[in-house]
Amino acid sequence: MMTVNHTVPTTDIQIVGLSENFKTHLHEVYSHNRVSIYELNITAVEPEIPTPLTIKWKIPAHNVKGLWKPTTDFAKRIQADWELKPMESRISIDSPVISLFGNKDENRHTFACSNAINKLELDAVIREEDDYFYCHIKMFAERHSKLNQYNVQIRIDSGEKHFSEAIREVSQWWENYENLAPAYVPEIAQTPLYSTWYQFHQDLEENTLIEECKLAYGLGYRSIVIDDGWQTNDNNRGYDYTGDWNPDRLSKTREFVDNVHATGMKVGFWYSVPFCGKKSEAYKRFKGKFLTENHRWAPVFDPRYPEVREYLINIYKTALIDWNLDGFKLDFIDDFKLYPDTLREKNDEMDFHSINEAVDRLLTDVMYTLRAINPEVFIEFRQKYTGPAMRKYGNMFRAFDCPGDGVMNRVRIADIKMLAGNTAVHSDMITWHNDETVEVAALQLVNTLFGVPQISVKLKNVPENHLKMIKFYTNYWNINKETITTGHFIPSRPLANYPLQQVSKNGNLIIGVYDDHVVHINENANTIDILNGKLTTSVVVKSTVDAGEYSLTTFDCMGEKTNHYNINLKQGLFEVETPACGLIQLKKI
Repeated sequence: MMTVNHTVPTTDIQIVGLSENFKTHLHEVYSHNRVSIYELNITAVEPEIPTPLTIKWKIPAHNVKGLWKPTTDFAKRIQADWELKPMESRISIDSPVISLFGNKDENRHTFACSNAINKLELDAVIREEDDYFYCHIKMFAERHSKLNQYNVQIRIDSGEKHFSEAIREVSQWWENYENLAPAYVPEIAQTPLYSTWYQFHQDLEENTLIEECKLAYGLGYRSIVIDDGWQTNDNNRGYDYTGDWNPDRLSKTREFVDNVHATGMKVGFWYSVPFCGKKSEAYKRFKGKFLTENHRWAPVFDPRYPEVREYLINIYKTALIDWNLDGFKLDFIDDFKLYPDTLREKNDEMDFHSINEAVDRLLTDVMYTLRAINPEVFIEFRQKYTGPAMRKYGNMFRAFDCPGDGVMNRVRIADIKMLAGNTAVHSDMITWHNDETVEVAALQLVNTLFGVPQISVKLKNVPENHLKMIKFYTNYWNINKETITTGHFIPSRPLANYPLQQVSKNGNLIIGVYDDHVVHINENANTIDILNGKLTTSVVVKSTVDAGEYSLTTFDCMGEKTNHYNINLKQGLFEVETPACGLIQLKKI
């Protein structure tokens, strides 16, 4: 075992692990404004499979309120060293970054690793004996091939900035690596989308879907994802028939796609990429080339076999050409992983040792193949496979499934958005009960407006006032699309589930308030929109600037104007009465 100490701000870095056969060298390659980047070089005297290596350091627990990880949802509290497991990061799970934030949402200590492909374990936990946070990054937990040389960089940021800015800068840092360069994002990826899943599940009927497309288009939606069920007449919500992808239910597939296009909508199909059901022809063909056959859903393809990758790529290529699809929802990517019964050793038919590196090859080839046919193709991935590596292959990231949970949807959108750069960030599909009041139904939509809305309700069945609400806020989103998708985004109070969010660009400011908190206005904007994402009808605003005269208009959630007057926006507090889930618009006079 080997331990090497290297000085970093406020502490030392230790490298623990590896045999004497390996030589390590850690040196600082960048330092500015309390941001440091360290490069670790590892060389082997003789090629050898490395044992796990841990890079670790500690920092004083000064003014730390919580801990941000990419997919912790509501669990952003401080963790002690005796509880919970470290965060796992790999190509299709999370991102190798952790941020400690302070009591004013300020960055306290954000660290990240450049290796977003292979499995890592990361954590930052407090030790009660000395009130220090112990940070670590563990490598080589899944290494099965011999190592000659290895290089990796670690970025540590202790700068004074909002924690979301520190996270955003990590994302920009990753983009500079050639093997993490993000994919092109077509316009359709940044457009509201209709999904069949929550309301139809596998009960798909062509004429009904075409009518829903017509209604959705009229409400401002421009694409539809046909989810699970199109490929089979089996309604068991299982995956026994996955792997062949010869449609039984939507059997006149090209005709159906043409009819969708005639409504003005683009169309994408869902695929469960890793699964090969035992009732499929593919299962017989690829017997012995699975990562596991003991998965709860279906056997999992082993992408280390080039024959497997070629088969999967050709499925999507053929669908794109033969059916004239516009996009794909590629699902369950995170199930490409090491299982207890997975073959560890590379055999003669494989061209990769590493499952993660094989997934990288598969998805890279999928994206290049599809874009060569249609440069505007959209590819959706969902949390947790929304990390920097996945930005290479997908141009749409969706919040993980949270039906009917507007708060979770809001949190997950914000968590993805801070790391996603220009990759489109979509809500989980919005859904609600038809007997819900329009204001409560509006909560589902208003909570998602800082992402791209996806909706999954049967439009022909919802009440008329619900349709008015959907149209009003979808139209609002489309009008403000550039600000929302490319503006400067700040989510506040992560431990309180981001009850205040804002985005600004070119003098336009949009603020969402989702609990009874004071809304702060800190800039002299031309337009200020306040989304009242709650059922209470009072919004308290505190301005830190003398911004001058504005016209103020309030709307209810169906777009009906409820009040209009002029206001002098001075420093200090003022209160605005606004309908539940309504909108306040201030325009400079």
